[in-house]
Amino acid sequence: MSAFWSRILISAAGIPLVLWLVYLGGWPMFGLAAVAALVALHELYRMARSLRPLVLAGYVGALATLLGAQLGGADWMIGGFMLTLVFAFLLYGIAETRQTATVTMSTTIMGTAWIALGLGFLLLLRDFPEYGRIAVFAVLIAVFADDTAAYLVGRLLGRHKLAPSLSPGKTWEGFVAGTIAAVAASFFTLYDDRHEFLTIWQALALGLAIALAGAAGDLFESALKRDLQVKDSGRLLGGHGGMLDRIDALLFASMAAFYVVIALV
Repeated sequence: MSAFWSRILISAAGIPLVLWLVYLGGWPMFGLAAVAALVALHELYRMARSLRPLVLAGYVGALATLLGAQLGGADWMIGGFMLTLVFAFLLYGIAETRQTATVTMSTTIMGTAWIALGLGFLLLLRDFPEYGRIAVFAVLIAVFADDTAAYLVGRLLGRHKLAPSLSPGKTWEGFVAGTIAAVAASFFTLYDDRHEFLTIWQALALGLAIALAGAAGDLFESALKRDLQVKDSGRLLGGHGGMLDRIDALLFASMAAFYVVIALV
């Protein structure tokens, strides 16, 4: 099966499931975030195995971060994340590793901060009174629309490289198409609530923030993969690559969306 059709089939099966769990919210969505975080962390630490990350500290820190977001909001989420530092230090003291403490602990903590905090912000956004569900839907649909439009237009019309030193496959044509798609997706998703939640211009601003942050998140992972000399984080999702390849844009976009919604609402 070609990578293109693999992407289509996995998206058709996965997107409804993800949206359903987000619709339910609460512990079902927490479970989704926890599974995604652990799988993505596993992929990252496997790619960076030469740096000797303290895997157990990262897993514990990620779960504590998400649990904090679920139970106590932003303050507890940060508190859960800080446990990563404690566990990383303790495990380094007893681990048999030839890598330096700076490299080992930095790799461990960076993974938890990037992945767990990114998904944690989605949990916080879902907890917004009354409109949390539609806000998360807007983020997910905008990121998906951005990724799909950028991929298709980049393959068909892409000529000008966006960041060739980081990701040779990304083009300006794909970036522009993806940005337009994300803004349009945000607009249409939030249109019915324009008088109660976000106005039209605010929905457009949210879509633009999601597009820009998502592009940065995509390039961030590309920079890491290039540095670690790997093409994909894994093969779990077929043509999409690994879990981390699928959610890289979302991790940055969720943070941006959370603070944009706070600022506007």
